[in-house]
Amino acid sequence: MSGSATAQLIDGKAIAAALRAQLADAVAKLKAEHGVVPGLAVVLVGDDPASQVYVRNKHAQTVEAGMASFEHRLPASTSREALLAMVDQLNKDPLVHGILVQLPLPAHLDATEVLNAIDPDKDVDGFHPVNAGRLATGQALFVPCTPVGCELLLRSVIADPSGLHAVVIGRSNIVGKPMAQLLLAANCTVTIVHSRTRDLAGLVRQADIVVAALGRAEFVKGDWIKPGAIVIDVGINRIEQADGKTRLVGDVDFASASQVAGAITPVPGGVGPMTIACLLRNTLIAARYRLGLDGQV
Repeated sequence: MSGSATAQLIDGKAIAAALRAQLADAVAKLKAEHGVVPGLAVVLVGDDPASQVYVRNKHAQTVEAGMASFEHRLPASTSREALLAMVDQLNKDPLVHGILVQLPLPAHLDATEVLNAIDPDKDVDGFHPVNAGRLATGQALFVPCTPVGCELLLRSVIADPSGLHAVVIGRSNIVGKPMAQLLLAANCTVTIVHSRTRDLAGLVRQADIVVAALGRAEFVKGDWIKPGAIVIDVGINRIEQADGKTRLVGDVDFASASQVAGAITPVPGGVGPMTIACLLRNTLIAARYRLGLDGQV
């Protein structure tokens, strides 16, 4: 973990492309041996522009991997009852192995209620309380896609992080908490810090591994980073420049942190590409699980 003048860049695009190629081979094998095509159903309610782009990308990558893609686009005015009926229909559909309800939902719909209505064995986002419990007790079936992607990026740098001190910045159910569980399972010593933490910077300075997932642009400064540490930046923030254009930045101040860290993910091109690849991975796991096969892919 020795320091270097410029950090190794962790190429999320390349690692995600390799994972998708591996998944395509596994999908072809499953189809040939068992006659099953993994199916992913995506439900999009409303016309949020970012969600539309994301759903379009998911569809393209699902088909490219040889999986079946089922898209359900519903108007923003969709009632609670209609959305829950759609989820129930997908729970019962034998061609659908994974269900994803795209967030955010329109304000009149309760995301927790909708996500909890998904069959836990089809919950490829890993958000259902049953899957959170499985992860917490070492029986994980589906782990949320972004934390899995982060772990794969981390292991591309260090195959066995056992014994290292990892600091996770952020405590969301989607990233922070499951990330901490994965790092614990990898035998790291884990500290979670958040908005109420005292001496947050001081704790980050002790970390061999930093995972930043708090949603604040360039919040983590270079002088917070221990020389040689591995930095995984989950943040995607748009900041406006002097010329009126916007650029994407992470939760870490890349310019300063990359001078201290041993390895670091860029934004964009780091964690982002891994999320959809890991969603496809979970969909394949779901199809294998239904056939009584192990979850290894």
